[in-house]
Amino acid sequence: MMPLYPDIKPYADHRLAVASPHELYIEECGDPEGIPVLFVHGGPGAGCNSKSRCFFNPEHYRIILFDQRGAGRSSPHAALDGNNTQALVEDIEAIREYLGIARWCLFGGSWGSTLSLVYAQTYPQRVLGLILRGVFLCREQDINWFYRHGANQVFPDYWEDFIYPIAEKDRHDLVAAYYQLLIGDNELARMSAAKAWARWEASCASLRPNHELVEHFSDPHTALSLARIEAHYFVNRGFLQTDQIIRNAGKLTGIPGIIVHGRYDMICTLDNAVSLHNSWPDSELHIVRDAGHATSDPSIVDALVRATREMARKLRSAGDERG
Repeated sequence: MMPLYPDIKPYADHRLAVASPHELYIEECGDPEGIPVLFVHGGPGAGCNSKSRCFFNPEHYRIILFDQRGAGRSSPHAALDGNNTQALVEDIEAIREYLGIARWCLFGGSWGSTLSLVYAQTYPQRVLGLILRGVFLCREQDINWFYRHGANQVFPDYWEDFIYPIAEKDRHDLVAAYYQLLIGDNELARMSAAKAWARWEASCASLRPNHELVEHFSDPHTALSLARIEAHYFVNRGFLQTDQIIRNAGKLTGIPGIIVHGRYDMICTLDNAVSLHNSWPDSELHIVRDAGHATSDPSIVDALVRATREMARKLRSAGDERG
């Protein structure tokens, strides 16, 4: 089974001002002359960490990480103003131009797969390839599965903790109820709601209980940006039109894609990946039989490391490695 590559330090970091008041954190590591690849984190609102660099052979890839608006080391923290999907797409394009990259790969998991797909459908001429994990199409049915009815049947014990902060009269729409708490002026209620939201997601993410993941998501800095920004996006249905990604799948023609999805993914169910694969002839789908949603599941790590190796081979064969 393939492990992660060893952690490496960035050789450059940047701060890029985009639409006020947002400023993005960006870092680069690996080979400056390698295949450009952008790591697109999930959430939205989760941010990157040092392990985000470790899916790629640093001798083959120019690895670029960034924290999306309001997340991680970008500022202002957990900000919602001007924070929407199209703005994030334009941020990615601004990063490409800022770094002087002609074409690049995108590597995105969960919400990161959503954003990578929307970017690729907006700027297909800029994309060498896509590696996607735990695909999230951000359809109403996908949001409802995790926040209304579906995952609660698999994790009824965790669900009780999740709904606890919400008054019974408001539990018919938990996303909207949480959103009101998360944008409210009561700081204690806001942080309590953020931690409950983040713990629900982390508790359901891995095939086996992962206390390290739960603790990471429960950290106040991460929990607040994750919960506020996710709730903001989900009350707005991801700022996407109905079934937008599948309806626009034809725009991905000619872009090679590798899709990795855990069979027992309880956050983004497998039908997301199957629907995308069936609509995108240039993709290949790898269903990981003993994994859930999280990249901490060893079999997901194995599949993703193999995917980055395979993508590098494909691009070198095609002569596109420099973009």
